[in-house]
Amino acid sequence: MLFLGVLFSLAGVEKVTPVLSQDLPSAPIFENVNLEPKSPPKQIIIRGLSGGPMSAKETIGRENTVTGPCVGFIDKEPDHRIILKGFFKSLKLEVKSSEDTTLVIRGPGGSWCNDDFEGKNPGIIGQWFSGTYEIWIGSYQRNKYYPYVIKITQE
Repeated sequence: MLFLGVLFSLAGVEKVTPVLSQDLPSAPIFENVNLEPKSPPKQIIIRGLSGGPMSAKETIGRENTVTGPCVGFIDKEPDHRIILKGFFKSLKLEVKSSEDTTLVIRGPGGSWCNDDFEGKNPGIIGQWFSGTYEIWIGSYQRNKYYPYVIKITQE
């Protein structure tokens, strides 16, 4: 399993309520999420638009990570922030889109990228430490934007 991070201070982080999957039709886009281990809900859905003007590789400063290449184009600011209030033994983050998208995560301990976790959709699964994780969803062409859904599952 992959370890995503080290302990990180949560000072100054605003509280944000997650969107539950049954609330998806009225859910706002680009939402942030707070999660605590072993507390409901076991699955959260958030959504947004992929893409942006910035190269993922240049933004993250790496061409490859242990989870995949840093490819595509992203916004300057993260699309989402996931704030983990404890250690997660197994947390899965999957992106679903009708277009080919990429994933960039920066958090405690480093950066992780992926572009083909399940078919053309990116994702990451592993053990995650507490802290704030910045999430970007990219597109393969600069300034091309596509709707996506991220499914976050505690396993």
